[in-house]
Amino acid sequence: MSRASTSILVLFTFVAGCQDPVPPGNGADLDQQLRGLLTAAEVSAIVKPSIDQAKVDLGQALFFDKILSGNSNISCSTCHLPDAASGDALSLPFGQGGLGRAANRVPPTDDNGDDIIIPRNAPEVFNRADFKTMFWDARVAADGNGGFTTPAGDQLLAGLDSVLAAQAMFPVTSDAEMRGFTGENAIGDLDDDDLTGIWAALMDRLMGITEYEQMFSTAFPNVDTNSFTFAHAANAIASFEIEHWTLTDAPFDLYLAGDNDAMSEQEKRGAVLFYGNANCSSCHAGTLMTDEEFHNRAVPQLGPGKGDGDDGLSDFGRMRETNAEADKYRFRTPPLRNVADTGPWMHDGAYTTLEAAARHCLDPVARMGDYDPTQLAAPFADLVRSDQSADILAAVDADETTPVVLTDAEVADLVAFLQSLSSPAIPGLPDVDRPASVPSGLTLED
Repeated sequence: MSRASTSILVLFTFVAGCQDPVPPGNGADLDQQLRGLLTAAEVSAIVKPSIDQAKVDLGQALFFDKILSGNSNISCSTCHLPDAASGDALSLPFGQGGLGRAANRVPPTDDNGDDIIIPRNAPEVFNRADFKTMFWDARVAADGNGGFTTPAGDQLLAGLDSVLAAQAMFPVTSDAEMRGFTGENAIGDLDDDDLTGIWAALMDRLMGITEYEQMFSTAFPNVDTNSFTFAHAANAIASFEIEHWTLTDAPFDLYLAGDNDAMSEQEKRGAVLFYGNANCSSCHAGTLMTDEEFHNRAVPQLGPGKGDGDDGLSDFGRMRETNAEADKYRFRTPPLRNVADTGPWMHDGAYTTLEAAARHCLDPVARMGDYDPTQLAAPFADLVRSDQSADILAAVDADETTPVVLTDAEVADLVAFLQSLSSPAIPGLPDVDRPASVPSGLTLED
């Protein structure tokens, strides 16, 4: 998808009750108005950190190498493809055992012939260097003391550089995502809770490959060969993601750098709405365009769920981590950089077109009631759980219950602004991100 795509999700919160709305101006007045709003919102240009190239090279190999999966049949890149703007172009992912790439991928099936589908949308991985949380429920987060809160608890390995590296520890431990199931391989046979055993087994694989041993030693020259852990692999993967997917050349970036001509009048009008009367930036805040907080926007339940509820088919979101009823159905605000290229959108990929998504954000309660599953590709249309709508609505954020009225022209302006967040480098990512081969010798294609 390109930034001209009309399949875009407007992932922001519209706050009702704005008094005396001020329409966008034009020309110099419009620039003055917008720059004032950007200053007030503390939005600045993204700064790309400097990364050691040896770590980037190692991380690139690991990211694309299926050796990190128990059955050697899936890699990190399967669900985070450069071809799909670091996502997978699916509402919900198909993990290990699936076949094909991106929107053409076919799900694996269980012993009953049912599709095995990962419960949450695979998010893009752009501009994550300064994030404090990862995953839709922020189950991986910086703890404020130089460490991390993660599902591993006291099993988490020492030496992780960032929350992005901490996140990279976990897909390899998930049976449906990368590890494989009991009876399929030795790593899949390990106990689900034996995370240190899973990570150690993966390192044994990697260090048994001469080229990987050399690459680890080059990337981490002060570490003894026998002292490498999967934390070093995770740090390298994060280094690759930061180096290759910190993009700073979108029209909006150029505008932030001082070029008033980088954005069109329509894009600027949309930005004035975004940071002004529509109040989108109350949640999509700051340079990263996310407050990294949690909100219930009355998104229709799609997919197999995370095991919550009486039937096990619900996904309670942040409540799964906090056990707080107030967090039920709340999910972390997604960032919006390159959003025009990273659909489907929402935590479960429920929306695939701008029209439906924008109408939902403007009036979530009403839009949940008339949600149209036919917008979804197979097999997702059959996974919509309308029977859960009442429970979701009962927990919806108070500021979502009052509709915000915008004209069609204003919605079009907002879309134009969101398109201005896309880097022109995205179409060329496959050429610069994907290595020609990986040290294991496994194929890169599925």
